[in-house]
Amino acid sequence: MAEITFELSKELKAFVESQAKIDGFATSGEYLVAMIRELRKKKAESVIIGKMREAIESGPAEPMTREDWAQLETLVWERQKKQNVER
Repeated sequence: MAEITFELSKELKAFVESQAKIDGFATSGEYLVAMIRELRKKKAESVIIGKMREAIESGPAEPMTREDWAQLETLVWERQKKQNVER
């Protein structure tokens, strides 16, 4: 794990220590890591919800044709070849 050092005001430090204790964390550092993970999760969920809204607002779904599947397969194989070359 990497380490980050930063300064907090006395009020923020007291708040973090208090919340860590209330929420059952052994240290304020563990509490902060949990809060950062929760924030990351919420941001990811927000992106997913945005993509879902975008899809819903784009109109009704249309069935995939054989040509659509063939184009998708070609695209996937091209990306795979490109990734293999870059390695």
